[in-house]
Amino acid sequence: QVQFVASGGGSVQTGGSLSLSCVPSGYTYSRGCVGWFRQAPGKERESVAGIYTDGVSTYYQDSAKGRFTVSRDNAKNTVYLQMNSLKPEDTGMYYCAAFGCSVVRGEIVGRPYYDQMSWGPGTQVTVSS
Repeated sequence: QVQFVASGGGSVQTGGSLSLSCVPSGYTYSRGCVGWFRQAPGKERESVAGIYTDGVSTYYQDSAKGRFTVSRDNAKNTVYLQMNSLKPEDTGMYYCAAFGCSVVRGEIVGRPYYDQMSWGPGTQVTVSS
């Protein structure tokens, strides 16, 4: 079974930065996407960012655009999420997981189905003012 291990979280002040890493154990990246997802207490899990196999095509939640950068190193089977200019609204448990997607005209298409994905324990990100 695939287990996705996210790490790198922590507590920072507003405006700070964190870099998260995702290593899917028992899984080698194939054509598709790896996404970052966030869930705060009392809120639904939401998609934050994702990246295609090519390491170029990405997507971002509107609130993450211009502040977050997702990248990957396929040789290391590692996906990263660089988060800058953090805000309290970014607080939550961050998970990474793979889902089916494709790239059409340079844009990622495909929706994650949470109940069909393999979730690891995640890593906590806390941003305080």
